[in-house]
Amino acid sequence: MLARAISYTTLGLDAVRVFIEVDAVLGLPALTIVGLPDQAVRESRERVRSAVLNSQFHLPSQRFTINLAPADIKKEGGSFDLAIALGLLAASHQLDPAAVESVIALGELALDGAVRPVRGVLPIALGARRTRRPLLVPAANAPEAALVDGLRVVPVRTLTDAAAHLSGASPIPSYVPPPPDGREGDAGDADFADVKGQPHARRALEVASAGGHHVLLIGPPGSGKTLLAQRLPGILPPWTPDEALETSAIHSVAGALDGEPLLARRPFRAPHHTSSAIALIGGGPVPRPGEVSLAHAGVLFLDELPEFPRHVLETLRQPLEEGRVRLARVRRSVTFPSRFMLIAAMNPCPCGYLTDARGRCRCPSTQIQRYLARVSGPLLDRIDLHVDVPALPPEVLQRIEPGESSEEIRRRVAAARARQRARLAPLGLACNAELRPRHLRKVCALTAEAERLLHAAVSELGLSARAYDKILRLGRTIADLAASEGVHAAHIAEAVQYRSLDRTLWV
Repeated sequence: MLARAISYTTLGLDAVRVFIEVDAVLGLPALTIVGLPDQAVRESRERVRSAVLNSQFHLPSQRFTINLAPADIKKEGGSFDLAIALGLLAASHQLDPAAVESVIALGELALDGAVRPVRGVLPIALGARRTRRPLLVPAANAPEAALVDGLRVVPVRTLTDAAAHLSGASPIPSYVPPPPDGREGDAGDADFADVKGQPHARRALEVASAGGHHVLLIGPPGSGKTLLAQRLPGILPPWTPDEALETSAIHSVAGALDGEPLLARRPFRAPHHTSSAIALIGGGPVPRPGEVSLAHAGVLFLDELPEFPRHVLETLRQPLEEGRVRLARVRRSVTFPSRFMLIAAMNPCPCGYLTDARGRCRCPSTQIQRYLARVSGPLLDRIDLHVDVPALPPEVLQRIEPGESSEEIRRRVAAARARQRARLAPLGLACNAELRPRHLRKVCALTAEAERLLHAAVSELGLSARAYDKILRLGRTIADLAASEGVHAAHIAEAVQYRSLDRTLWV
């Protein structure tokens, strides 16, 4: 007898439907899986056989052939176990084949028949919604799948429960998610009020947050670069439901949701400088998202930037410029979104004290140049703000009062982002950092004085065309923070100072 079950797999963030065809014929007892399965799928034969028998079902002495279609897509992992088991029960007359084919099944089976959670459920639920079929998922994954409106989610704990539900003997109620707890925006104890001094760096991070710009912090050890970066998520504007859903889908594919169906706040990722290019960008035989995609809609913090291998840093060019990563493999390619805010931190020289007012640096000039050359000019051009973070003497720190709280800064940032959304919605953009050169003249209307100032700055500093565009974007963001429709000379002057630091050091 021929029976069919339906499941799903993921390619990048795309859900691909997989038909599990089970054919039972007379012959020597065997269970064969075809259709480009990986080792984990081939091993499902033993998991499924034990789960079926330990769930008080039986397997007839027949030859079972299981085909996973389409055959040109690599199948990996244990998420097909539940669908394969239900197909076997239908092919052996223990379940109604029509009932099995009327649902989508997803889950890994334990040897005793328990259904274990799998990754990638959220993008699969988004794809399964179009079929209008109920989705049978492990009970632990039900909150994640239920985030998708218009989809009936059936939580199952064992193979016996799934079979009883399909036979009508014991229907399982659809999962109803609890109301949201409203935790978004809670940055914990990391507050900008903890940062003493550094008004220039604080202002730079406010500008960066208001426009979604990338930032490079340069200063000696102990000047507060890491402290500033860790507090950046607390001043970012509230994210939209679409951003939360897309970012959670990326973490679901990577298996990084940590038991939460939906990320409660924007991600903050801080990979170590020994990370490989694949860890940063993503990849593998079956492409998985890397740190740049896991930081989508949030912050990617790279501390000790020159300590990263140069070839690893160069892989950041495409995501910084395009907001996405395309991973090509022999059979197919996948694309992951990676529109994040990059916050990088570095010392100005190998010992770290080149810019220290006390003159403690003893690094030879050639050694300093080799150190700075680890970060290429093209990569620097893609970072919008270059900010000096000087060290403050202890006697000064003792006298400085705490600064503004994150909540106060966040209100200004949210207001600036609201102005940008109203202006950029017809262009399909969300913030000023996404502006392309063809949009700049239309959106960034400069006064005559601002125009003259910008041309003079570009000529004197020798900035590239990309840096010129970034100054325009920064000026537009600074004007939005000031609730100004036009971009004035004061806005351009502030924007230019955020591009001058790299030209002081990289000579």
